This record gives sequence, structure tokens and C-alpha cells, in this order.
Amino acid sequence: MASSKHEDYGVPYTPLPSPNPSQTVILLTPYRRNRRPSIFRNLRCSLLFTAAILLLSAAVYLLYPSDPDITVSRINLNHISVVDSHKIALDLSFSLTIKVRNRDFFSLDYDSLVVSIGYRGRELGLVKSKGGHLKARDSSYINATLELDGLEVVHDVIYLIGDLAKGVIPFDTIAQVKGDLGVLLFQIPIQGKVSCEVYVNVNNQKISHQDCHRK
Repeated sequence: MASSKHEDYGVPYTPLPSPNPSQTVILLTPYRRNRRPSIFRNLRCSLLFTAAILLLSAAVYLLYPSDPDITVSRINLNHISVVDSHKIALDLSFSLTIKVRNRDFFSLDYDSLVVSIGYRGRELGLVKSKGGHLKARDSSYINATLELDGLEVVHDVIYLIGDLAKGVIPFDTIAQVKGDLGVLLFQIPIQGKVSCEVYVNVNNQKISHQDCHRK
């Protein structure tokens, strides 16, 4: 008996793979980091920077040297008289109390206090007092007496005669302080000035009006 051409040798059958095998695709979404810590970090840096700027500005404002504050606490007229012989002469006496306040956080050494008096923009005379020392944020009161004895009025005689007829003579007083402010190892020159318009009543020998302002 003839054997078959196709004989089974007992070898297991394994199918060949498909030319187009099925693929599984997995889509991955991009990972987003939480931005909250970054926002908080930027906000904190901005707040710290703003606070540093404010503190620096406050320090500069407080420590920057400034001129002393000068005010006229009191001004009294002692006497006034106009002598009319050959020329018009003026006898005048003022008593003033000047307050000098050191506004800085450093000590102040002022050389002197100069008080001058004028009539219609022309200086008639002045008085000079000795200097002193002011601690930081401290104040001092200085008394000064300004006297004119028989001063001949050469200029503005016509205006003076008119003011005498009205009974009121306007005067200008200026108080000025110059000194040095001790900032660490440096001496910074500073000055303060106050000006007053004083109207004197010749009849009752009193000050009828005064107006002071700092310069």
C-alpha cells in the first residue's frame, strides 16, 4: 500500500503572524505643574521689595539734614521816638525772644543769632548774640534787644513823614541762625531764617500788628 505524500509527523501547527498586527495607542496628556507656589513666591518678593523701598525712603527722610526751625516767640516794643531837628532821627528799641528748634536727629552747633531791623527794605541796624549747642530734636530760646539811638533816616524820609502822619510805622525784622550740623564725622553747614513785618503805633507806643513767616 502506497503511503500518502502528506504525512503527519506529530509537529504542532503554529499560525504565522498577521502582516498587519493590531496596535494599542495610549494618549498621554501633558503634565501641568501647579503654578500657585510660583505666584505666591513672586507676590512675596514684590511685597518685600516694596517694604524695603518704604523703609529706605523713611530713613532718608528722617536722617536727611534740614535747616533749624526758627520762630519769633515774643516781640515787644520798648520805646520809639522820632527826633526832628535839622534831620529826622529815629530812636527805637525792640525786645525779642527767638525760638530755635533742631529738627534733625543729630546735634547742632550754631555760631550766632543775628537780628536785624529795616524800614521799607533798607536795613537800619542789627544785633548779634553768641552761639550755642543744641542736642538732637531739642529747642532753645534766645533773647535779643535791638536798639537804634538817634539813627538819621537819609533814605525814604518822605515815606517816614507820611507814616508819622498816619501814626503807624512799618518795620521789617529778620532773625537768622547759621551753624554746623554734626552728621557722623562730617560738619554740614545749615542756616535758618524768619522774617517779620511789625507795625508800630507811635501814639500809644505799642505794636498794632505783626506777621512772621519762615524763609
